[in-house]
Amino acid sequence: MKNKKKFLSLSIIFYGILFKSLVSCFEISNKSNSDFHPVSQNKEKTRVVSSVKSIQDSILVSGMVLIPSGTFEMGADDSNGFEDEFPKHSVKINAFWMDKTEVTNAQFKKFVDQTGYITTAEKEINWDEMKKNLPPNTPKPDDSLLAPSSLLFNYTSSPVQLNDYSQWWKFSKGVNWKHPWGPGSSIDGKDNFPVVHISWNDAQEYCKWAGKRLPTEAEWEYASRGGIEHSIYSWGNSPISLISSKANTWNGLFPYNNSMEDNFEFLAPVKKFPPNGYGLHDISGNVWEWCSDWYDYNYYKLFENQIADNPIGPKNSYDPNEPYLDKKVMRGGSFLCNESYCSGYRNSMRMKTTPDTSSIHAGFRTVVDAI
Repeated sequence: MKNKKKFLSLSIIFYGILFKSLVSCFEISNKSNSDFHPVSQNKEKTRVVSSVKSIQDSILVSGMVLIPSGTFEMGADDSNGFEDEFPKHSVKINAFWMDKTEVTNAQFKKFVDQTGYITTAEKEINWDEMKKNLPPNTPKPDDSLLAPSSLLFNYTSSPVQLNDYSQWWKFSKGVNWKHPWGPGSSIDGKDNFPVVHISWNDAQEYCKWAGKRLPTEAEWEYASRGGIEHSIYSWGNSPISLISSKANTWNGLFPYNNSMEDNFEFLAPVKKFPPNGYGLHDISGNVWEWCSDWYDYNYYKLFENQIADNPIGPKNSYDPNEPYLDKKVMRGGSFLCNESYCSGYRNSMRMKTTPDTSSIHAGFRTVVDAI
């Protein structure tokens, strides 16, 4: 685990609240939950569509699949799970509709065209707001580091220590959903690719416009499992190394050699991989997907001896590695996930980052209540 001094230096170089919280997939801490601070918690309301009975309902749930109600065991199914994935516990979930795919460039463009919305990555960083989530007396970075930008992946030329994220991540100016790989790149001809460089705040605004909401962490894991009990992955228990055709992940040696056994170097168009048991494409891999919940390292302990009834997450955010930062949950892994580095495509894997973070592998999908 990195000490606080190293974290602060990385924070200044990589915009503080945006860097380490996004790319760290495996740091574990035994620090007690002693530094909680309150943040707001809400479950956004949507129109309930128990069955499609009108044109309005049909339009609202177009491109979605109905996830049936049920009870499942939430949490890690094998020893690869991290401490925040335990204890495994029973969860009851009401029926809901979920996007078959991640929200695409075409869908997000329609939202922007109608509303004029400007994403987080297109705005200058507000230092007065940013410093509220950093340790006291953190010095202000140079103004050039506060320019509109987002995180981009870069190959390394040779093997590197996998705990040094700065080797392959870089904040780049002019990077956003319209220019995913920086100035000169575009999404022309990529309408069916997942939109990326989307912060949680951006995803929330899209949901409000669409009349939908982000899934809770419990809903997301329930849907990812696709009706298969005690499964490690959305397709079952077979390791990705044996069946690379199941998801868009990193094949080869991360982060310098991508063998592309799944036929994609980076992002893939939606629906290029088989759906899971509920008809959801790319629920594993491709891009990380935002959930509505605040992240709490110890949250599962609250339900150790009881059934959680449609949990909506904790009222407070707490990550023992970075107690100053309020974080939201992300799920599903991405095209950068590899067994040696980040097996984020496991059903139970919990990612967390600040709601104003964006990157080349951050996207989302939406849900609508069915009961």
